[in-house]
Amino acid sequence: MKKRFDRFFPWLFVLGDVAMVVIAVLLTSFLMGQPWQYNGPDLGIFLIFIMVWMVITVLRKDYRWDRTSDPDKIFNKLLVSLVWFLAIVAIVWMPVYMDANRLAYFAVLSLLLFLISSVYRVGTHLILRKYRSRGYNFRNAIIVGKGEVGKRLASVFKKRKDFGIRFLGYFDLDQGLVKDKEGMKSFFENAVQKQVDIIYINELFDEQLVKRLIDFADEHYIKVKVIPGNSLQLEKNLSFSKYGDLFVINVNEIPLDNLFNRWMKRVFDVFFSLMVTIFILSWLIPLVGLLIKLESKGPVFFIQQRNGVNNKIFNCLKFRSMTPNDYADSKQAVKNDPRVTRIGRFLRSTSLDEMPQFLNVLLGDMSIVGPRPHTLPMNKIFKNQIEKYNSRHMIKPGITGLAQVRGFRGEIENPYQIRSRFRLDYFYIQNWSMLLDIKICVKTFHELMLNRENAY
Repeated sequence: MKKRFDRFFPWLFVLGDVAMVVIAVLLTSFLMGQPWQYNGPDLGIFLIFIMVWMVITVLRKDYRWDRTSDPDKIFNKLLVSLVWFLAIVAIVWMPVYMDANRLAYFAVLSLLLFLISSVYRVGTHLILRKYRSRGYNFRNAIIVGKGEVGKRLASVFKKRKDFGIRFLGYFDLDQGLVKDKEGMKSFFENAVQKQVDIIYINELFDEQLVKRLIDFADEHYIKVKVIPGNSLQLEKNLSFSKYGDLFVINVNEIPLDNLFNRWMKRVFDVFFSLMVTIFILSWLIPLVGLLIKLESKGPVFFIQQRNGVNNKIFNCLKFRSMTPNDYADSKQAVKNDPRVTRIGRFLRSTSLDEMPQFLNVLLGDMSIVGPRPHTLPMNKIFKNQIEKYNSRHMIKPGITGLAQVRGFRGEIENPYQIRSRFRLDYFYIQNWSMLLDIKICVKTFHELMLNRENAY
């Protein structure tokens, strides 16, 4: 059953995926036209689009899921496929689709494709995990060589039944077995008898022994995976680069080092910020500016230097919420701070004072989501207090961030608060995904509506 399932799953997945595209096109047609009247692409174009989607899905191997993959990885794969598909639709069909509402049609189609395909793919992934956790579609695995990391991996297999990896035990091969043909033969026969599917090699540095294990695995269609030693068991995802025939491990690569990921995040930033600028800042800036001027003398905007990506200094924009003073850079705002004006108190409690930072996003100094930037003096203090603090500047700072939606916002009263902020910022940088950004944005709106405790 375990082998047969993997043989049929790719085809079942692709057919299901195509069915979701058909449903999205039909729903878009019915929503944008007369009730239950089809006004989408004609049959020939429709079939071409189905074929295009199938080709994209197959070429990008969207049906290939690692047993340990998270929904975020599946979601990111879907986004890339959707961008390719919608680009082809926009180029090939939209110019010849003679309808006054064609842009609205395209927008609705894009949204429905995203929602329906996301539910299907993530739902299928979760159902498959549940299926494996009940003992189906499993893979037999052994660990060759004993060591602390191998024990940790075996512990993961026992806890995470949803990975569908059945751990059979350890095989402690010492270097003497390289010359002991009978010993190696016994090991190979035992592996075949137990129907081993995966061999994990743990801290074996004898080149001849590793080669014999891989050659044996190739002959018997067994996958081989090498467990990195303790020095490479870091809190980050390792990736590989190929230099000719030589592979090297990239130990500190982050998701936003990928050009497509950066492009996707930037498109989201620009689109979101443009919408805010056009529909909100266009009237909010004159209105708030007038109220600020009526209450106190000074500029409408408070411009403060802060550290950005790669520690590059930029001018961060805010609505001025305090009377002009000499301590704005060095002294945090506290509860009932006498420097805060009446209109400033309202702006700070509603976070409206941060709204001009959407202009910083358009200028490319900031992102919608990322580590919050601190003032230059505060940054120097935190850098001396916290190891690796500067690593939070590997990406652009954000208007909101993971630390803020987890409750770490406002005044920093205790050292644990900045340490917790840093840990959450570091986790975000190492595990960025477009889905995580969307989750943080949704959570931010929730916090703005319901949790104003630390905003002053």
